[in-house]
Amino acid sequence: MKGQRTPSRQAFIVSNYFFLSALSLLCILPLVHVLAVSLSSSAAATAGQVNLWPVDFTLKSYRFVASNPAFLEAFFVTLQRVGLGIAVNMLLVLLTAYPLSKETKSFRARTWMVWLFVFTMLFNGGLIPTYMTIKYTHLLDSIWALVIPGAVPVFSVILLINFFRGLPKELEEASFIDGAGHWKALWSIYAPLSLPALATIALLTIVGHWNSWFDGLIYMNSRHNYPLSSYLQTIIIQRDLSNVTLQEMKELSDVSDRTMKAAQIFLGALPILVLYPFLQKYFVKGIVLGSVKE
Repeated sequence: MKGQRTPSRQAFIVSNYFFLSALSLLCILPLVHVLAVSLSSSAAATAGQVNLWPVDFTLKSYRFVASNPAFLEAFFVTLQRVGLGIAVNMLLVLLTAYPLSKETKSFRARTWMVWLFVFTMLFNGGLIPTYMTIKYTHLLDSIWALVIPGAVPVFSVILLINFFRGLPKELEEASFIDGAGHWKALWSIYAPLSLPALATIALLTIVGHWNSWFDGLIYMNSRHNYPLSSYLQTIIIQRDLSNVTLQEMKELSDVSDRTMKAAQIFLGALPILVLYPFLQKYFVKGIVLGSVKE
């Protein structure tokens, strides 16, 4: 009967719960350890005494990172980058995915344009040509150097194409009968019905822009224009002490590389951890529906 469970079925369910619980712990425990190290003293972290609970609790690592005005500048640059990145990415992804979701008989150039986008996923011009392009378009040292190069994420376009192709075609046909055009259909039918996919794309965009640090280092000549990840990378790796005060030098002497790196990792992950629960209900649905081809 449907409600009965055989011993093999029961064993399968128990093993699944055990496997998923172990997998969850493997994801959670490292983050808990990082948080504990960031809240521990330099001596305890260096001696390897910290496991999942802070030893000699202290906020010196966070205080040193956050007390520098450059940290607030970098945080503001990152907020700008994320805001502009979401707006530009979502707009261009929508405008790109809608025509590419049509049948070839409706859009003859669809096939070769899709392959053109896929080609950009597999190959790129390399670091030097990209840098030269940014330089000669006068985008160096501007926020747009962090936004425009990744303005059309192809994976997000493919995700939204498949989501659009899964929507009932009768909705679009009915709108055309009522006199609507493609613009009206896109903004009044496709966009509202694609909230799960758009929420997924927004989350991927936020994570990508928030964690990206390398482009900030190569495209920004002034530290005042660094995004947060690039700024923290210079603090942790390069340990630039040119603008550090005597009081900060004293605090830095009580902070180890391990606690500083742990603070950096946790600060970088915290905004996404806070944001994810609000988008989680859309995330799974958007990934599943957008990844199924018809």
